Amino acid sequence: MKAIALFSGGLDSTLAMKLIIDQGIEVVACNISTGFGSTKDRRSHMQNMCDQVGATLRIVDIQDEYLEKVLFTPKHGYGKHFNPCIDCHAKMFEVAKRLMVEEGADFLISGEVLGQRPMSQNGESLQIVLKLSDCEGLLLRPMSAQLLEPTMPELNGWVDREKLEAIVGRSRDRQMELVKKFELKDYEGPGGGCLLTDEHFSRKIRDVLAHEDTFIKADIPTLKYGRQLRLPDGAKFIIGRNEEENTKLEELENPKYMHINTPLFGPHCLISVNASESDKLLAAKFVLAYCKPNFTGEQTLDFGSVPLTTVSDMSRKDAQKYFI
Repeated sequence: MKAIALFSGGLDSTLAMKLIIDQGIEVVACNISTGFGSTKDRRSHMQNMCDQVGATLRIVDIQDEYLEKVLFTPKHGYGKHFNPCIDCHAKMFEVAKRLMVEEGADFLISGEVLGQRPMSQNGESLQIVLKLSDCEGLLLRPMSAQLLEPTMPELNGWVDREKLEAIVGRSRDRQMELVKKFELKDYEGPGGGCLLTDEHFSRKIRDVLAHEDTFIKADIPTLKYGRQLRLPDGAKFIIGRNEEENTKLEELENPKYMHINTPLFGPHCLISVNASESDKLLAAKFVLAYCKPNFTGEQTLDFGSVPLTTVSDMSRKDAQKYFI
């Protein structure tokens, strides 16, 4: 037998896979990337967890599909911020079901725990997700299986229901017992992991929707790094905060933005390609304000390939009024 697991890299999904693998079933850990996960590259962590429990890792990118069909038009609305949790989970199960056919798998599993998250993991929401994704009977939730209706894998005898769990709520006591039993190492602590549940990040999405004609896939990484400013004439301006962010911003390719290059030791910055001359001049002054060396006199920065010369006569405090 073979199962496709919805795998976040977190502890619950890792334990869910282990419970099934220990019953002699092959598991493919399907990590679905919407683009709104952590700012850190988690591939090595996910591979480590899969290696510990004996699952095969597969990463599936659905960013375009997610933007087109889920993020801006969720049938079941948003959570506290910009998180369409129910529709998001349904889309992930829909994608996993497609992968199930491709991999020749027999059923699906997830690490969801009944009652752990108020919006997306209560009994009603779990059932809605099954109907939206057309996965009723196919999806087994090993962490709470004994509290839920038996699924096809259990009814057909592929999986022993008595060897599954009956975890409910936010307590992690039983998970910690399983960690010790399975001798798992380097697992992640509990956390949201989705940027759409973050108030500040959600505000940045709403700013794009309010000031720009389109939201494209390339916009996602531009929201993850740097100080984000909206200048007086409407240009978006991004200032790197540290060496790591500067490197990330240097690597970004987004047709909406041009790179600002400076001969000084300072932040890497982006600005809207259609920025007015007034906004460019203001941005140049803020770039100089965030450069580390103390200097006086004129400095020349390149906006794309066009030089702009100005003086450092504004402070970081002046920039704060434009923060998103």
